[in-house]
Amino acid sequence: MRRPVAIVTALVLFVEAVGIFVINAVLATVTENQNMSLAGMDPKAMTAGTWVMGGVSAVLLIGCGLIALLAGVRDRSPGRFGRITLIGCAVVHGVLGAVTVGLVGWAAFAFMMVVLALLVFTLLSYGPDGGGEDRVGDEAAPAAA
Repeated sequence: MRRPVAIVTALVLFVEAVGIFVINAVLATVTENQNMSLAGMDPKAMTAGTWVMGGVSAVLLIGCGLIALLAGVRDRSPGRFGRITLIGCAVVHGVLGAVTVGLVGWAAFAFMMVVLALLVFTLLSYGPDGGGEDRVGDEAAPAAA
């Protein structure tokens, strides 16, 4: 069950990367065409910042998607860097989900929570193996005293 979920997580992150880039492209175009500024900021700086934000966000989402895709294809847990990256992506989706419910609406909130759930399920299903007393090993039990 964990392989398909990791692959679906990767595909959803790839689609989200394209969506984020398109949304920022539209915002940058509108900002440039309307010659908008915020508190006297140069409109060209706002346009450039919007393009850069869209590109960086898309690249980060693609990176997270590649980590999830590699975990699903290899059926192995991502390394330390990969886990930290996916945890950061999950935290960002949780925070943005809380923000979008007020600004965009419940549909955007639901999408963000679905992505969050996919990320958390991927992280938990490829988590470290149990390391407690209930772990069955090859070692013999200690002798009674």
